[in-house]
Amino acid sequence: MRLPHAPALAAGILFVTFLTCPAIAHAQTTATITGTVTDPSDAAVPEASVSAEPLNAGQPAATQTGPEGRFSLTLAPGHYRVSIERNAFVTVEQEFTLAAGETRTWDVRLELDKVSSSVIVTAQAEPELAGSVAAPVDVITREQIDERQELFLTPLLASVPGISFSQLGPEGGVTSFFLDGGNSNYTKVLVDGAPVNEPGGAIDLSNFSADSVDKIEIVHGASSALYGSDAMDGVIQIFTHRGNTTTPQLVLEGDGGTFDTGHGSGQLSGLLGAFDYSLGAGYFSSGGEGPGDSFRDNTLSGNFGWKFSDTDSLRLALRNAASDAGQPGQTLLASVPFAVDPGQHSDLHDFSSDLAWNFATGVHWQNQLNIYETRFQDVEVSPPFGAFPSEYNRAGGDAQSTYLFPSGGVTAGYMFEVEDGEGQTRHNQAGYMEVRYHFRPRLSVVVGGRVEDNGFFGTRAVPRIGASYALRYGAGWWGATRLRASYGEGIKEPIIFPPDCMPILKPERSSTVDAGLDQYLASGRVRFSVTFFHNDFHDIVSFAFGGAEPNCPAFGGSYFNTDKARAFGANSTVEVKALKWLSFLANYSYDDSRVLSSPEATDPALIPGNRLLKRPLDSANVVLDAHWRGVNWNVTGYYVGVRTDSDFLGLGMTRNPGYFRWDMSASAPIRHGVSVTAHFANLFDRHYQDAIGYPALGYNYRVGIRYVWGGAEAHR
Repeated sequence: MRLPHAPALAAGILFVTFLTCPAIAHAQTTATITGTVTDPSDAAVPEASVSAEPLNAGQPAATQTGPEGRFSLTLAPGHYRVSIERNAFVTVEQEFTLAAGETRTWDVRLELDKVSSSVIVTAQAEPELAGSVAAPVDVITREQIDERQELFLTPLLASVPGISFSQLGPEGGVTSFFLDGGNSNYTKVLVDGAPVNEPGGAIDLSNFSADSVDKIEIVHGASSALYGSDAMDGVIQIFTHRGNTTTPQLVLEGDGGTFDTGHGSGQLSGLLGAFDYSLGAGYFSSGGEGPGDSFRDNTLSGNFGWKFSDTDSLRLALRNAASDAGQPGQTLLASVPFAVDPGQHSDLHDFSSDLAWNFATGVHWQNQLNIYETRFQDVEVSPPFGAFPSEYNRAGGDAQSTYLFPSGGVTAGYMFEVEDGEGQTRHNQAGYMEVRYHFRPRLSVVVGGRVEDNGFFGTRAVPRIGASYALRYGAGWWGATRLRASYGEGIKEPIIFPPDCMPILKPERSSTVDAGLDQYLASGRVRFSVTFFHNDFHDIVSFAFGGAEPNCPAFGGSYFNTDKARAFGANSTVEVKALKWLSFLANYSYDDSRVLSSPEATDPALIPGNRLLKRPLDSANVVLDAHWRGVNWNVTGYYVGVRTDSDFLGLGMTRNPGYFRWDMSASAPIRHGVSVTAHFANLFDRHYQDAIGYPALGYNYRVGIRYVWGGAEAHR
């Protein structure tokens, strides 16, 4: 049979062979790495950078993952280090030795980077990208700490909208803070997962240094559904440094200045295979501005991790702070008897530890087990009356299991805690659950609840719900718009009383509502954020003289759940990246707080109708940072409005005037890792007081040197 088209068919075959043979030959002389990149919920991660660096001969290559998270790299045979990077995720690296014609599959699940400012760890049971979190959250990074050269936590938090302070004197004075109108014991504070509030919520930040701190998250709104007692109006979590460099990194700092102030710190960190380590130490000493103002503080910290596999790791975080501070009293009221005691001082010793085991039991199941212990020791020395020691201890564990899927996750957990102090032991336990769901592509919702069985007040249940909605996507002048809202309820246990002085009290309660907007402009160079809040506080514990608790005449009175209060207002922030070397941050807070009921009040500042103590109606901050020709300049301004306060001496002083203070910092590199630093506080020598009768420091400065050695980057 004759085929009339045979010559044409043969020609076609020859033509196709001519085209495909070089491709086949090329495939036989090259190698390929393909794979899919996903996040912890198994959702695809698009636009991740995939790069291959030759470790012997060969050419580097790079690509990006597509919309489905897939990638493909074609390489010459050889030995390569391949890395996958994406903003907000921990970079992953692996070495490959490829033969000609070989195809290798590498599927990677990226872990969220907990120290990234784009990742929020504390607002929900599992880390989440900031754009999906419903609760208002502020973040302070290590970069900002270095730019401002602040040594302690207080001035860093003072620049956060919604936070105000009371500090009884200059450096080392007892320091309490107030978040969105709540009392000073209404915010839970965590250090690497370990709660560092005393039982009952009290915390003194006077000796909390910024040494070895990499990130601070401030979550606004009642969070007892996730964190239990003390989280009445928010949570603050402090993350310490983790080693992330294959070459050990050593950072040494030393400076000194006015009032015989001296400060030194050192930090050594790095990676040794599967083991990462960070050890830090800091020392601060100051003679103070007046008699009895001296302050000394020592801090030691350690953070150690072991990675058994990509889905199984163990981490131990330790922190110890010891300080001795003079407490001279209300020196601005020196003419009043008993207002001043130059010989009084306070010794604080705080220790926290947290052991965390994170492991997966399948593609979708993530598990975490935390065991923690914190200790608090405070010795108040008041000559000639002697020393008055107090010591508290809290230890517990928190186990949670999470089922993650591409549209969200479900977390269930159980907590058990033992609190000791004043000869008493209190046992607490709780079960909690949280559900997170992303109604793609715009709406994210979180719903949670907790049932707490407290050794003092019994069983209580608290809910929380929140939503985040992407109203608009955009990358031009008028950028993305996000709406968010949340509601939560909080509970707080009372302090631990001596065994024979136990009053009958209910837990203090709160309900908080917030709604806000985040708007991006000018291709992301401008961000405007505003949050409106309304917080109600019920069953606040008060004290009345007379009618002492049975068997406890030393109290001279009784405790009651009688007081009520509320606070509503707004926190707003504007952040501008004006130029590559210039950025600007400003915030303003309006906090209209009121005492609604206080039948046992004896001080005029505490009667109904007054604003809550220490909480200004208006406050604002400005931070200007410029990096020009290697020199970094930072200027920070603090405005605190008029506050209701009390002298607590019966003098009837109930008003503390407002003030505006400016600080400035600068750092300039010299060579070989050495840079000079300078910090100037209260530049214009403003005379003000954060509590009536207690003067703040006047103009002061520190000048020093910073040295950094090693630190070749590696990522895990």
